[in-house]
Amino acid sequence: MRRAEDVDRAVALGVDAIGLIMVPGTPRALSLDQAAQLRARVPALVSCVALVMDADRDWLRAVLDQVRPDLLQFHGQESEAQCADWQCPYLKAIPMADPEVGLEWMQRYPSARGLVLDAHGVGETGGLGRAFDWRRVPRSERHRLILAGGITPASVGVAIAELRPFALDVSSGIESAPGEKSAELMSRFVEAVRSADAA
Repeated sequence: MRRAEDVDRAVALGVDAIGLIMVPGTPRALSLDQAAQLRARVPALVSCVALVMDADRDWLRAVLDQVRPDLLQFHGQESEAQCADWQCPYLKAIPMADPEVGLEWMQRYPSARGLVLDAHGVGETGGLGRAFDWRRVPRSERHRLILAGGITPASVGVAIAELRPFALDVSSGIESAPGEKSAELMSRFVEAVRSADAA
């Protein structure tokens, strides 16, 4: 999220986590100061996730020290050792553009708190609004799967019914423009998730 009003609305809607993109040069990227200001708005019972991608050690240390996320989300080609090295719980994005590659990557990160399955390819950024074939995901891993990629208020019910993921990661599916969340789409998304969970 990039705007204070989006963070406040997400908290009011009862989301479990809020993501901050810490990948310089990408459309939703935040500076350390911007991220720290948004982080200060996140209450204790909502997790703050800082997304990084193939970041150097100085940048990662600055993110941890200044933003103080509850979790890191590694979105690049980081190894499990690199992810675990920071003594911070982490999520790992898994590229599912080629499902066979994605399934192999899922086995590489046994220490990850969660695996974020997205439709991007190896070396690509996410947030593209593309979906992948959710049926390719093995049931044995679903307890720690976070589904991303092409999820919208209209499709999230089907995604939950088919996959029953541990959590959902939505960005472009609730935006009116890159980095600008739509209050209406956010509300519709949360309502759709609650309805699907209750079914």
